[in-house]
Amino acid sequence: METRIALMAIIVENENSVEQLNALLHDYGKYIIGRMGIPYREKKINIISIAIDAPQDTIAALSGKIGNLDGINVKTAYSNVTA
Repeated sequence: METRIALMAIIVENENSVEQLNALLHDYGKYIIGRMGIPYREKKINIISIAIDAPQDTIAALSGKIGNLDGINVKTAYSNVTA
């Protein structure tokens, strides 16, 4: 199956949704290449970047599920590299 490499940018504004977010990331863990989280305490938000290598529909499904969480925004940038 063809996969794509993508980068997901996630902004967490509602700490109450963090547990759900972490559960989703755990469920898709086999596709995640790496993850970086930056707490921005001054603004009371968290910034997370996820590098992922997965089928495009899997990436879109994860992005959609994350985007439906309360107080969490996500944007995905796709690489032209496929495998």
